Order: sequence, then structure tokens, then C-alpha cells
Amino acid sequence: MSSIIDDLKMQYKLGGMAQKLIYWNVACFLVSLVLFYQFRVGAFDFPNWIALSSDPSVFITKPWTLLTYAFFHDGFGHIFFNMIVLNFSSTLFLTFFSQKQLLGLYILSSIFAGIAFVLGYYFLNLGASIVGASAAIMAILVATTTYQPLMNVRLLLIGNVKLWHITLVIIIIDLMQIRIENTGGHIAHLAGAFFGFGFIKLLENGTDLSKIFSNLIEFFVNLFGKSKSTPFKKVHKNYKKPVAKLTTSKIITKDKTQQQIDEILDKISKSGYDCLTKEEKEFLFKAGK
Repeated sequence: MSSIIDDLKMQYKLGGMAQKLIYWNVACFLVSLVLFYQFRVGAFDFPNWIALSSDPSVFITKPWTLLTYAFFHDGFGHIFFNMIVLNFSSTLFLTFFSQKQLLGLYILSSIFAGIAFVLGYYFLNLGASIVGASAAIMAILVATTTYQPLMNVRLLLIGNVKLWHITLVIIIIDLMQIRIENTGGHIAHLAGAFFGFGFIKLLENGTDLSKIFSNLIEFFVNLFGKSKSTPFKKVHKNYKKPVAKLTTSKIITKDKTQQQIDEILDKISKSGYDCLTKEEKEFLFKAGK
């Protein structure tokens, strides 16, 4: 059991932002199973401080739900499908853009889609709550499609298709179902798609919206980090020539350790993490501490 946990920790540490987003979503789902799942009726009962409510009186007093709703899911099938599409769309997105841009797009599109859901239900005079990462995933997929619509994607049993074909089919399904079921969810999906399109168009004109989130994170990191550097202390130089043997030994040890780390990372990039031996995994886990 401890070996599995160590493997998960290492994969999280070495994985990119797409893998971290999947880990965060799965962790929130497991927590919700314990806290919010009603076993007698077989359904989730999310409180209004997690799910995004369309009721303005609830939404205004709990604005953080514009973000929390995007990390929880209403059932195993819901999260399973979403994580597959998130992995697919994020992998394509990271072919062209950075990890920070992926995280920024996920967060900002969730907020935008959440606001669209609240406004949509307010004008339709309806009331409901939503959870799920679908809107953010749509934003990532549409953003990638907007930037590279003719990209070839190989699908199982179908073969090569253009990326814009896949995206168009998903959007049409949302449009067809918007008045049939889960109206709020489909409004959020389409809003996420619109945000993904706008994100790329602004980026092509030199405006990177993800920097809003990145700068905010850096601000809080600097705010709660070390505000001042270590005070200067006067020291006396020791002009005695250091022993060459000790210096050489330290450099050699460092080079050997780094070389072994590089070899293991190269092995992971070629064959994946699972190809490592138990000793290599333990060495890499200790080196990462």
C-alpha cells in the first residue's frame, strides 16, 4: 500500500499541470463520496458553499463557488468522462501552450462559465445548482481547436479526423440538449467554449488572459513568502587555500547523483514511469525531497 502511495506522489510531483488537475478533481470527488453522498437515495447532496447556485442571494454571499463547483462531480460516470476529455484536450493544448496558460484557462473559464450560468438562469427565472469541470474542459478543447483546427486526431475504431470535427460534434450535442435536460450545465458548457475561443483570439493579438491568474498567484506567494532577505552579516574571509582533494570529491559526488537522476528522467520520458525498477523509484523519491 505504501508503495502505491509513493508511486502516486512521485507521479504527481513529476507530472504536468494536466495531471495535477486530474488529481485535484479525483481527490475532491473522493472527499464528496464521504461527505455528500446519500447512500439511501444513491445521489449527491452538495451544500451551497460548494455547488454553484443560480440563486443570486446565495451566489453573492458565496462567490468562491464560482471556482469550487469546477472541481466536484455528480457521480462516477460524470467524473470518468470528464477526466478522459480533460486528459485528451489538455495534452493537445500543451502541444502549443504552457502549463501556466493551461491552469489560467481552466480557472478563468470556470469563473466565466459560472457567471454565465447564474445570469442565464436569472433571466430564464429558473433555479438550480451545478457542479463539474465540463465548462473548463470545453474551454481547453475549443481553445486548442481555434488555434489548430486542422490538426489530425486518431480515434479508436474511426481513424484520423480533424480536431474541429470532434469539437463541432460536441458543441452541436450541447445545443440540441440545452432545452431538454441539464439546461444550466449546457449553458455553462457553451460559455466555456466561447471563453476558449476568445482566449486564443486575444492571445493572437498579444493579450494573455492567463497572466491575470499567474500574477495573482505570484502576488500571494510573495506576500506570504519571505518578505525580507537574510540580514547581512559581516564575516571574516579565510584565505587558507582549501584542500583540493575534498573539493574534487564533493563535485564528483554531486555529478554522479545528478547524472543518475538525468538517466532515470530520460528513461521515464521514453518508456514511462512504470518501467522504473523499485530501486530507481526509491532513489528518485528520496532525491526529490
